[in-house]
Amino acid sequence: MVQVKEYRIVMPMSLEEYRVAQTYMVLKMQQQSTNEAEGVEIMENRPFEDGVYGKGQYTSKLYRLQSKAPSWLTTIAPKEALVMQEESWNAYPRCKTVIKCPYFTKLCVTIETVHLEDNGKSINVHGLNKEQLKARQVEFIDITLPTTDYWSFAVGSSDFDFTKFKSEKTGRGPLLEGWQENCDPVMTAYKLVTINAPYWGFGSKLEQALLAGESALFVESHRNCFAWIDEWFGTTMEQLSELEEEGDCLLNQKFGKPILLTDAEDCDSSFPDNNKTHLQQVVKT
Repeated sequence: MVQVKEYRIVMPMSLEEYRVAQTYMVLKMQQQSTNEAEGVEIMENRPFEDGVYGKGQYTSKLYRLQSKAPSWLTTIAPKEALVMQEESWNAYPRCKTVIKCPYFTKLCVTIETVHLEDNGKSINVHGLNKEQLKARQVEFIDITLPTTDYWSFAVGSSDFDFTKFKSEKTGRGPLLEGWQENCDPVMTAYKLVTINAPYWGFGSKLEQALLAGESALFVESHRNCFAWIDEWFGTTMEQLSELEEEGDCLLNQKFGKPILLTDAEDCDSSFPDNNKTHLQQVVKT
């Protein structure tokens, strides 16, 4: 049975701020979670343009997640087979991500995201038909409430208490009960997740596990977006783009893979020293 769920994640920031926060968060979390054995490998990162999304950035990644797989899954698939392929089309404020697994060839996870400057009350931002709306489940994610299930520990669980947190640079926070109704600025990430694992006997369990994993990742990543606000606030997308290129290079070096940047022969000669220092600070912070 195909699983369809829409996650609505309200954030105390503007649309443009969220774009910076998300880019910074992805860069930092990728560097922190990658080593020579597992993590994220960048296969391709380039601009794209089509008739659906317009102009944006296309990325192709491999995720090696062997140590994070639940024990029941490793009984039906070897750990070395637990590699996920991700393709993303980021035409902010609209994005689409498709995740597949070479071992489970029928498995497909699609995440379609629309970012709006509201507090999560829009009804049908993805333009679903009546049948799709009937099948869709809606879940609001409150970033002040960390999850405590298996996947939250597998993904990583930050210990920020947003009921006591206050940003030094912006003065935002603390986030008290009902904060979504009166914070300014405010925006929402509407993430429509569709999972299909048509396997008899364990397909439904696999779909539920993937939904739980995506939910935990949404919680952790968006908690980090706000928790790290004083690190990214004031940074431009141009600055982050340079750091992202360097980050892609360093990720692939960890796996001993060739560098994919067309304008670079190696990391050391391609990026200014101040950028390398900045990226090291990003990862260690």
